[in-house]
Amino acid sequence: MKKSNGFTLIELLISIAILAVIAFLITPNLLTSLKKGRDARRKTDLSNIQKALEMYYEDKSKYPDSLTFGSKFCEDTCAAGEKVYMQKLPDDPSSSSDYMYSYCPELDRQSYRLYASLENLNDLQIIDDDNLACVTYLGCGTNHLCNYGISSPNTTPWVE
Repeated sequence: MKKSNGFTLIELLISIAILAVIAFLITPNLLTSLKKGRDARRKTDLSNIQKALEMYYEDKSKYPDSLTFGSKFCEDTCAAGEKVYMQKLPDDPSSSSDYMYSYCPELDRQSYRLYASLENLNDLQIIDDDNLACVTYLGCGTNHLCNYGISSPNTTPWVE
């Protein structure tokens, strides 16, 4: 009787089944980790934008009317020689979601809020719709409601 050096069909099927079970157990954790990673980037992006807005406020004594995400953030028109606060205002890492900027005109542009839509709905920093001041409805992109925000230092926070 000859000794076989290869695997039998049963051994191969058992190996494939074990690998499938392992992949099935790992996939949800991987997807959650990806969501948390994108949310961490969103929070960092808004924090960096906040720093640029505070530099703008130091120079102008007011916050800008609007922000164009994905483009340069300058003093006025981004002409040569103008002060650049950010080389590029970051876009949301998800193509179907956007960051939102809102200033309160009734306060003479003395405060603002930045909003994003977090994917991990278990995040402890998620805010509820009822506490979004200055606006009645903010959509952060296609089928996304803003559920995270930061504000100017002189604005009351959402959560105490």
